[in-house]
Amino acid sequence: MFWLPEDTVGPRRPRYTPPVTLSPTDLPALRSALLTWFGRAGRALPWRTGPEGRRDPYRVWVSEVLLQQTQVARGRVYFERFLDAFPTVQVLAEAPIEAVLKAWEGCGYYARARNLHRAAGVMAREGIPTTYDGWRALPGVGPYTAAAVASLACGEARAVNDGNVRRVLARLHGERQPTEAWVQARADELLDPARPGAWNEAVMDLGATVCTPKAPRCGECALAAWCVAFRSGEPATFPAPKVRAAVREVRAVALLLGDAREAVLERREGTLLGGLMGLPTGVVAEGESERDALTRLAARLGVTVTGELGTVTHGMTHRRITLTVYGGQGGPARTPVAGAALSRLDHKALGLWERRQASLFAPA
Repeated sequence: MFWLPEDTVGPRRPRYTPPVTLSPTDLPALRSALLTWFGRAGRALPWRTGPEGRRDPYRVWVSEVLLQQTQVARGRVYFERFLDAFPTVQVLAEAPIEAVLKAWEGCGYYARARNLHRAAGVMAREGIPTTYDGWRALPGVGPYTAAAVASLACGEARAVNDGNVRRVLARLHGERQPTEAWVQARADELLDPARPGAWNEAVMDLGATVCTPKAPRCGECALAAWCVAFRSGEPATFPAPKVRAAVREVRAVALLLGDAREAVLERREGTLLGGLMGLPTGVVAEGESERDALTRLAARLGVTVTGELGTVTHGMTHRRITLTVYGGQGGPARTPVAGAALSRLDHKALGLWERRQASLFAPA
């Protein structure tokens, strides 16, 4: 539901108007308008190689996994880097997981890279899927990714449902609080069965470039004639903001034993950073002081703490990590840092040592 402004002069008197359902008779003109716009204004993206509906499935798959948590501007750089390292699914399957994680470095959510590697192994043995169900059966491939690859690369009539699609459809129908099921149902209704790949790309491009979250350019929108949110005069208020999970504050300490070139590194565990290497780290438990955590970490490694290097912060999946980094002596053997796959948090921690060295040798 939404509120329409009155057309009279004076204070606004909101008037309730229910969401609308497009008539089947609207669909041909609506589809034609959006696809015509897409033919003129669609983005030229590096993963859009191959004819419409027959995109390169490997490139589409990698790009869709990458863009789940990465903006397109940064994603293009990461995509090209990843494809340079692993130009085919066979090369990706044969690569060691450490090399895959290193190429994924900076993209975050490293479970995606591990699942890419696992799925590539399946495809190297069994072939690249040609249907939605085939893609859905691969490790780490959810409904959105399967629908995207099936429609863009295989020509299958599957509607995608992502943040851009959600926003476009919520505004088009005037729905303030669209559920996942509602968005998928509306996307399925609007999908052009004759050109599913182009339609999906068009809706996503419209959301990314015209129907943007805070400042939609309704005057340029191919769907303005049918859009309830546009007629409301307040399109940016659709859909209502999602309730975000509270950000959890996490404090931790780390030991840099060595320098930014060679240091003691440990393999991370868990779903977010599992498989990556990083500085030895200890979380400051509730009711515990930072010094207690540092003492426990130093004892585990058998090292002597030599002093504090500084503090870095990093946001990651509804948590904000504050990491205090200390120098130390002794402990396990150092390993080269350059070849290791590290998280951004660890790169920030190593940056403290580099800044400290720069300041020590800076001219007076």
